[in-house]
Amino acid sequence: MPTSYRVYVIELSRKVFTENRKFREANPQFNGALECLYVGMTSKTPQERFEQHRTGYRNAKGHKLSAAIVQKYGRYLRPSLYQDIPPMGREEAQEVEEGLALELRRKGYAVWFN
Repeated sequence: MPTSYRVYVIELSRKVFTENRKFREANPQFNGALECLYVGMTSKTPQERFEQHRTGYRNAKGHKLSAAIVQKYGRYLRPSLYQDIPPMGREEAQEVEEGLALELRRKGYAVWFN
């Protein structure tokens, strides 16, 4: 049985917009009315993945698998923005991750995704 992946959303502290140049440059449309977000995908539960980000998780080979932006600015999961997205295969999850991130940007959020 193939591994299934979930797309998830984490709210970031607004400090990310003022302190992180790359984040700011990726979100020129942001006017401060909505939140700053991170969109990702995982084969874990969103809760498990959020904890990995917060603790700076590294795999057995020592590769960092957490996003520094979430480790520093992550506040909490935003299930209302992803709970209706079902589990899917890896390639589809990558497409959905990007699509959701761009949709949220169009709605006025500041968004980071990989």
